[in-house]
Amino acid sequence: MDKNLQDQVMEKVLLAAIKEQQLGRRWKIFFRLLWLVLIILLVYFSANRVSRVPSGKAVAVINLQGVINSENDTYTNIAEGLQSALKNKNTVAVIIRANSPGGSPVYSDMLYNEILRLRKEYPAKPISVVVEEVCASGCYYIAAAADKIYASPASIVGSIGVIYTGFGLTELMQKIGVDSRLLIAGKNKAMGYPFVAVNKTQTVMQQQMLDKVHTQFINAVKSGRGSRLKLSEPDLFSGRYWVGEEATPLGLIDGYATVDTLAKQKYHTDNIVDFTPQSDSFDRIAKKFGVTITTFAKQMVYDLSSGSFM
Repeated sequence: MDKNLQDQVMEKVLLAAIKEQQLGRRWKIFFRLLWLVLIILLVYFSANRVSRVPSGKAVAVINLQGVINSENDTYTNIAEGLQSALKNKNTVAVIIRANSPGGSPVYSDMLYNEILRLRKEYPAKPISVVVEEVCASGCYYIAAAADKIYASPASIVGSIGVIYTGFGLTELMQKIGVDSRLLIAGKNKAMGYPFVAVNKTQTVMQQQMLDKVHTQFINAVKSGRGSRLKLSEPDLFSGRYWVGEEATPLGLIDGYATVDTLAKQKYHTDNIVDFTPQSDSFDRIAKKFGVTITTFAKQMVYDLSSGSFM
């Protein structure tokens, strides 16, 4: 084959390969841009939900569901829901619909104090708690700040106590020939560590911390429920829980009601509006891909600077 012709064929092959590479890069960048736009839209709609605006006289409902902790954004959701509901001019009352076994004493105390603050700020709009299946421990801590607590006769309430869970494996480790090679700086750094023997001094310290938190819990309930509590009940603050039928004479709840019956009978409306901030798919996707946005952006900058669109 003529050398010139061979060179021309080779040049065409190389040009075709280069164009194919460029096209591939363009499609790659296009899909990255598409993903980035989709993620931004999801985050945008998640952060800018259409606010619930009740028409006419309404009772606001905020759901307190599941374990009270940071993963569930319990404090943020309840606090934001309360503020949004109370600010609305059509809201005549707020009901916290509770179904929680408890959780973090810190977040429980924070919400307890936030409810008290909002009650002072909006004295004309009562805040009540309606218990569905269970409102125990940290959930009851929160509920004690409300104007009224309602439940059904079979609901579980109470459990005014504090718990710390742990385990020890030192005897098992000795049997199977495993030793702990723990290194610490600070003699109490490994307090509660399951792979070292129990330290009686540290156990006393842990118990003292639990007792202090328990005292805070008790004081909050006493302050919130006041003279309604039957303080002569020896197990009232023992961590025991009761069903609603037993809780009523103890002053732990104020009566029986559901969200619907309370709205109709006490506030004379069936206009019930849910003000609970929704942790929907937008939130989950936004959290999951939060770092991905930065990754995509960096990669696209790199591709553009390397001449992918030549």
